[in-house]
Amino acid sequence: MINMKKSFLAMILSAVIVSDAQAEISDDIVKIGYLADMSGTYRDLVGPNGLAALEMAVDDFGGKVGMADIQIVSADDRNSPDVASSTVRRWLENEDVDMVAGFVASSVSLAAIEVIKENNKLGIVSGSIASSITNEHCSPNHIHYVYDTYPLAVGTARAVVEEGGESWFILTVDYSGGHELEAAVSSVVEASGGEVIKTLRHPFPTPDFSSFILQAQASGADVVALANTGADAINAINTAGEFGLTQSGQKLAALLLFLTEVHSLGVETAQGIQLTTGWYWDMNPEARAWADRFFEKTGVRPTMVHAGIYSSTIHYLNAVEATGSDDSQIVRTQMINTPINDMFATNGRIRQDGRMVYDMYLAQVKTPEESQGEWDLYKIVRTIPAEEAFRPLSNSVCPLVTDNR
Repeated sequence: MINMKKSFLAMILSAVIVSDAQAEISDDIVKIGYLADMSGTYRDLVGPNGLAALEMAVDDFGGKVGMADIQIVSADDRNSPDVASSTVRRWLENEDVDMVAGFVASSVSLAAIEVIKENNKLGIVSGSIASSITNEHCSPNHIHYVYDTYPLAVGTARAVVEEGGESWFILTVDYSGGHELEAAVSSVVEASGGEVIKTLRHPFPTPDFSSFILQAQASGADVVALANTGADAINAINTAGEFGLTQSGQKLAALLLFLTEVHSLGVETAQGIQLTTGWYWDMNPEARAWADRFFEKTGVRPTMVHAGIYSSTIHYLNAVEATGSDDSQIVRTQMINTPINDMFATNGRIRQDGRMVYDMYLAQVKTPEESQGEWDLYKIVRTIPAEEAFRPLSNSVCPLVTDNR
C-alpha cells in the first residue's frame, strides 16, 4: 500500500514537472531569427544558403520541441549595424523571437549582440570573424560558433612563415573584423620569426584592387596577405593574377577564404593557396552525407558557416528540449555543459566565454590535375588541435571566465 502511494505521488510529481517544463517554453513557440547578408558581398558564403541550413536543422528536429512549434523569421542585414540593431530589437521586443542566428560582418554582430544582451535573449554567431566577440565583447547572452581571427592567424600565417615567407604585406578590409585579423596575423608572423613590413587598408566593399596590388608588388614582400573575404577577396585574387604577382616570386596568402570563393575563382587561379577552415564537405563520410543533402536542397556545396549554422541550431534545439525551456540562461548553460559530436565537430565544446572550440584544419587548394570534380577543391594538410587553434582562456579578458579551462 505504501509503495502504491509512493508510486502515485511520483506520477503526480512527474506530471507537475513536465507541465512546468512545457509552460517554460513561452507561447508554446520556439522562434528563431536568422540575420545575415542576403544580397551583398557575403551573400554566397552565408546568406540564403545559411537560412537553408537552419531550415534543414528545424526539419530534422521534426518542426517541434515537445509540443512547441519551431518558427523561423529572417532578414537581410545589408551589412549595416543600424539595420541589424533595429531588426533584432523589433524581433525581440515585438515578435517574441527567442534566439537569433547567422551573422556575418563583425560590426553588424557587435551591434546586434548588444540588443540581444539588453533583452536577455540568446544569439549564436556563426559567420563573423572578430575574436573580440567572446573576448572583450563577451556576454552571457551569445555564443561564437564557427571561427574567428585567432585560428585563422595560427593556422595560415604560421604555416606560410615556416615555408619561408618571412616578410609580409597585409591588405586589410577596413572594418573591425579585418583590423582584428590584421593584428592577430601580425602577432603570429612576428612570433614565428617573420616581419610585417607594411599594412594597407581598403574600403568595404572595393571593386577595383589595382592600386592596392601594385603597392603590394612594389613592397617586395615575400608574402602578400589578404585580410578580407567575399567579393573583396575574389576581386583581390583575380587582380593579383592579372598583375602576375605570384609569377614575380611573391606568395599570396588568403587569410579568410571560403569554399564558395574558391569555386568562383576556379582551381586554375586559386591552386596552391593555403587557408584555415573549420570544416570541409568531403572531409569524412558524415560531412559528405550531410553535404549531399544540402546540395540537393540548394544546388551548391556548403561552406563551413553553413555547416556550423546547422550544427549550432541542432545543439540549441537539443538544449531547449533537454531543459524544457527557452530561457536564454538555462539554454546557454545546457549548451555549455553538453559536448558537440555531429557532422560538424568531434568533441567540440562551448567555453565559459561563449567560444565554441574544436579541431580546425589547414587546407590547400588543389591543382587542376588533382581536382576530380567541380567541388573537389581542398586537400587537408594537417589538423590544428582545438587547444592550439583557439585563444587560451588564460589570455582572455572576458569577465565570465572564472578559471582557465
